[in-house]
Amino acid sequence: MRLIAKAISREYLNVSFKSGANTVEIVERPGRWMDTDRLKGFQSDLLTVATASLESGALDYGVLSGKRERLENAIITLVRRSKDQKPIAFNALSLMDVQQSGTLRRVIHLGLVMVDPSERQKGLSWILYGLTCLLLFIRGGLRPLYVSNVTQVPAVVGMVTDTFSEVSPTPEEPEPRDFRKVLIAREIMRSHRSVFGVGTDAEFDEKRFLIKNAYTGGSDDLKKTIEEASKHRDEKYNVWCARELNYDRGDDLLQIGLIDLAAAQRYVSRSVPRGSLIQLAALGVLVITRRVFLPVAHWFNSKKDYGLLRAR
Repeated sequence: MRLIAKAISREYLNVSFKSGANTVEIVERPGRWMDTDRLKGFQSDLLTVATASLESGALDYGVLSGKRERLENAIITLVRRSKDQKPIAFNALSLMDVQQSGTLRRVIHLGLVMVDPSERQKGLSWILYGLTCLLLFIRGGLRPLYVSNVTQVPAVVGMVTDTFSEVSPTPEEPEPRDFRKVLIAREIMRSHRSVFGVGTDAEFDEKRFLIKNAYTGGSDDLKKTIEEASKHRDEKYNVWCARELNYDRGDDLLQIGLIDLAAAQRYVSRSVPRGSLIQLAALGVLVITRRVFLPVAHWFNSKKDYGLLRAR
């Protein structure tokens, strides 16, 4: 109850919970409300994970750039080891607004996932890949949300294809046929390259959703060879990426899909451990509670002005 009370009293999502030996914190748009000292500490935790994850070099884009504005539209899932509070993994989503047929549409960019090498293969995948998207889907009233993903890693290409709905491109649909996705891709490449560290000199192949020479905008140290890139258990993704991408040049795929009811159902049934279903249900209740009851609380509070939604 304390968790729900805290969550519904805040404008942005800010929750934490225990998962096994770890503590998980999900923070929405911290650049908009955290004070300077706390934000610096939060960014330091992200850099700790990034430093442990990279063999050499450093990233200087997105949430790792040290700039407050990069965290104004980000949702961070940070995992700490409970016994010593050491940060061991994070997932950084970005919220992007794109124009589609005169309408402003929200797209969730799946962003950067990093895990300390000593903590890999320890059951963090369900938290880092999909949990925050599911909570945003629930909070949005179960309305389908577009998601985007930029990667050259076959394992990630396959994971996104298997997790979300209507994903393209894929080995089965190498040339996207949905013109709505073409329009979204154009807007992403026109206005949001900095979100995923792609420079202005990178060329976008609109027919295949292929970004050529992608590693020139701050993400340089993420560039991999085909041998270094993690492989998917389904060989079709490995073969397709090796054929479509020029790893010497540094190509990426831009994938676009949906999180809808079918995707949410797949995620819960395939990815969430049985022992964590109660935690997930509690988080779902928390998000729904905030969605339903917070506007009611605002309406009846005559002591505070809420702008367009104000108490009489």
